[in-house]
Amino acid sequence: AAAMLRELRRRWGSYKYRFVPWLALNLRRQRRTLRYVPESSQDKIIADEDVFETLLKIFKALFINDFSRQADILALLPEVKCQYMELVTVEQEQSKVNSCNHQDQHMFSPEEVLFNTLGFTVSRDRSSLVSAGTGVFVTKGFVPKGTVVSMYPGTVYRKHEPILFQSLGNPFIFRCIDGVLIDGNDKGLSRSVYRSCSRRDQLGPFQMSDESWLTAAPQNPLAVGQYVNNCSHEKAANVCYQEFDVPEHFPVELKQYLPNIVFSHDIESHLRCVVLVTLRDIKQGEELFSNYYTVVS
Repeated sequence: AAAMLRELRRRWGSYKYRFVPWLALNLRRQRRTLRYVPESSQDKIIADEDVFETLLKIFKALFINDFSRQADILALLPEVKCQYMELVTVEQEQSKVNSCNHQDQHMFSPEEVLFNTLGFTVSRDRSSLVSAGTGVFVTKGFVPKGTVVSMYPGTVYRKHEPILFQSLGNPFIFRCIDGVLIDGNDKGLSRSVYRSCSRRDQLGPFQMSDESWLTAAPQNPLAVGQYVNNCSHEKAANVCYQEFDVPEHFPVELKQYLPNIVFSHDIESHLRCVVLVTLRDIKQGEELFSNYYTVVS
């Protein structure tokens, strides 16, 4: 009986943020757990250009680190290949200067690439909150205020697109300000839908999204944002959600690291992503806490 009660409490803890009567009763006294947005255009903690540049920086580093596997893509993009060849040459020269021996280029893990590029790593682990399950921690380095520290992966559903069955018992659905939904569940039907959409949109060697966040070893180390837990009175929010529409000029060779895909591909629109931005400096060992539900006044 005790185990069943604990399970019910855990499920309620995950679901209550989508239960309208609970929201209505707790808006005033749970103010610290709300994501307040004065207007639909004012959720920006940092500029979209800064988000774009951060993603570009880490994705390019991941691409160069995995350069030997990119031959098919680069064969179709000769001008892009020349640019990356120059970057790889510069990096190899720097590695020789910083290394005592002249061995072949070392293949770093995605977490090492993240640390070498942005100065920190994040990973999933057991949350410091009782009965909260998995959380996300800064496991190495230091994250300054106003930094993109994570991404919220998943299938993007526009208004009126079918998500009923995927939403049942699913605590990983994020609602954007304009009603767009992102299903960040990496199991069950949600997992199958994402994989199906991702493979549907692949163009020859060009992958339009990243499937690896569905596994225990994501190739984009930022794609763990769905496991960031909600803040509480004891644990204040240190990150917040920020919506970001991927621009048309986003490099096609780097889309393989985007952990989002649209459910319907026949509608012309920008791909919606959600990043988590730090509200203060965050040190090594700290857990990330966000605001779960949105109030647009």
